Amino acid sequence: MTRYPKRIVCLTEETTETLYLLGQGDRVVGVSGYTVRPPEARQKPKVSAFINAKFDKIEALRPDLVLAFSDLQADLVAELARRGLSVVVFNQRTVEEILQMIRMLGGLIGCPHDAEALAERLSAGLDDIRHAAARFPARLRVFFEEWDDPLISGIRWVEELVEIAGGTPIFPELAGARLAKDRIVDPWEVARRDPQVIFASWCGKKMRKTTIQNRPGWDRVSAVRDDRIYEIKSTYILQPGPASLTDGVRQIHSILRTALGQPSE
Repeated sequence: MTRYPKRIVCLTEETTETLYLLGQGDRVVGVSGYTVRPPEARQKPKVSAFINAKFDKIEALRPDLVLAFSDLQADLVAELARRGLSVVVFNQRTVEEILQMIRMLGGLIGCPHDAEALAERLSAGLDDIRHAAARFPARLRVFFEEWDDPLISGIRWVEELVEIAGGTPIFPELAGARLAKDRIVDPWEVARRDPQVIFASWCGKKMRKTTIQNRPGWDRVSAVRDDRIYEIKSTYILQPGPASLTDGVRQIHSILRTALGQPSE
């Protein structure tokens, strides 16, 4: 047996991307079918969706570690454990927990120093965006919708990234709700809070602007009236890993900067 895991299956994209950023992509032997980042990881065998997996295929890959995410994959984890596989489940929901996940993963695979350096780089990049946003002349009210029916507001790391990027989430009281069902909002309440910018990332489903524009009463919402409705693809913002802390937050920051008429940086 080797000292650290050499054959790793990742059931979600963020751990795959993290391993590649740590220079350990060769250890990844299986990935989620939703994996986009990095592009070369898509050449690996696809062994799962999000709430289902090909257990026999995973076993055939002889992994010495399987990485999973959240309570939503609890049933997958239980079955893999019953089959005798070693499984680690991360449950990060905040920016700090994402950085902690990176550090923990580095420790699991014997690369703690590289993981610490990666976490520090990502943290420094967020600080740069935070400082740039501090120069905005105003902070626009932002509604981030994670799903359209029922209408679900953004999970905590997303709302934190909106704030870092220079916006003000309109449902701050829901940011700490870990489960999507606890972040369901009334469309009329969204309209009442009058977001000036709407970001939509519908968990892998393409956003339809007309769906948002045609909601009853939303013709008076500032974001609809001013045509400030933007899609952020889920691979950039709804995976709690490096993508959200880099491309995702940068896209939000750039859109807010443009909406405020600020010059490009």
